[in-house]
Amino acid sequence: MKERLQKIVSRHSRVSRRMAESMIAEGRVSVNDVPVARRGSLADEHEDVIRVDGKQIVAELTPIYLLLYKPSGYVTTLKDPENRPVVADLVQGEGERVFPVGRLDYDSEGLLIMTNDGSFAEKVQHPRYLVPKRYRARISGHLTSHDMQHLKTGVSFDGGVFKPRDIQIEKRNDKSMWISLTIGEGKNRMVRKGFAAIRHDVERLVRVAIGDIVLGNLKRGQYRHLTKVEVESLLKYIPPPPGKSIPVKKERKKG
Repeated sequence: MKERLQKIVSRHSRVSRRMAESMIAEGRVSVNDVPVARRGSLADEHEDVIRVDGKQIVAELTPIYLLLYKPSGYVTTLKDPENRPVVADLVQGEGERVFPVGRLDYDSEGLLIMTNDGSFAEKVQHPRYLVPKRYRARISGHLTSHDMQHLKTGVSFDGGVFKPRDIQIEKRNDKSMWISLTIGEGKNRMVRKGFAAIRHDVERLVRVAIGDIVLGNLKRGQYRHLTKVEVESLLKYIPPPPGKSIPVKKERKKG
């Protein structure tokens, strides 16, 4: 995450913000071995090599990759101005600052990756890589054949188009149904807004897979470290050619 360079220098050199600004103006600070003297320059302390007087001020971090079962009722951020529970509270035992990769809204739950590796996070969450995300959702009512056709061609809503792939009906209840679906791009509340546009409320939403990484047997609020193989599978993911379906390893249903 990029922030003002003087803020990083102030924090890690233990000087005032004004002193940090003076150090930058004097040409004493470099980013990736390039001297920086421009006021308001930005840098990422996790990705850039920042030096003051030739000495690196931010130690190289040991990469951390976590798979967290985010419960509903948590905000996918590190701090919340409304003082609601945040996902950072669930991984405090790591002793390192990790941040969420992408988002799950406050009411949603399931697989959330957290890391301190900015390049990895970019690969997993940026739309151009189309790393598939699979969800299970309980929606109000029952999908009709017209609804299914509408979903196949794409449902327009305020802010985008909802066009899930591999949508399947899992279970019908009297007044609701469970479905599974895969999406390649996850805009804010896309699943909820898409179904609301065809008059079905999402009553529960669980993300169960990202790429080949599945939620598995984790319980709400628990997390584990990704294996080296799992990290590499996400880094090496190649999106399918246009018109081809997005392959994704399915989560085994429980119960």
